[in-house]
Amino acid sequence: MVELVNTGPVLLGAYTLAELTAVDAIVDFLEARPSDEVLAEAVRSLSARQLLVTGSDGRQVRVRGDLGIAVAFQQRARMVLDARATGTAPGEPWRTLLLPQPEHIFLVVRIDALGVHELGLYPADKTFDDLMAWLPKGELADAKAAVDTTSVLASSRRSALVTVTRYAAQGSAETAESSSDLILARDDDRLHVFGRSPADPATLIPRQLDGHTVRDALTDLLS
Repeated sequence: MVELVNTGPVLLGAYTLAELTAVDAIVDFLEARPSDEVLAEAVRSLSARQLLVTGSDGRQVRVRGDLGIAVAFQQRARMVLDARATGTAPGEPWRTLLLPQPEHIFLVVRIDALGVHELGLYPADKTFDDLMAWLPKGELADAKAAVDTTSVLASSRRSALVTVTRYAAQGSAETAESSSDLILARDDDRLHVFGRSPADPATLIPRQLDGHTVRDALTDLLS
């Protein structure tokens, strides 16, 4: 599968939150758990499509097909980049999850306003090209200039919160160990970059990139 991804993206289908929850995929990065009734319907739907089948011992289930591939790659990851954007257009994802793999590829999850989760495996360069095209763009603002962070975020035509979380896994449960945030806001064709204050994480302060690009900063967070 890794060799196949190196020739180009491998799309793994689109699933609802309930379907992903039913197979314990990326649920630790999502914010709401569907009701038991919705989960039961998702299990029936996956079973009818032969994506969820009974194991040979009769007590466990196996996840098959493209969804099974996605679950396997998610279980291999120990880091996730979670990007959420405002000002997105209809049909455009509002949230993207990137789960890096040891082979310089990513499991990518794009979530739209209807709650559809599109999954795919992408080469690293393609992953970052798509991410940078989706995030707010503009000429970098002077991080040393005085700026009202609240005013910039309120007037921004497009902004994004990017969080990189490192985590450990115990069985199928993930536990966050550390996280870093980068906030991007486009205002008057200028791109403002903020980070959390070390002294007060609830306070945002201008982030100096020291001549680097936003892509460089995100790559560093994932290194």
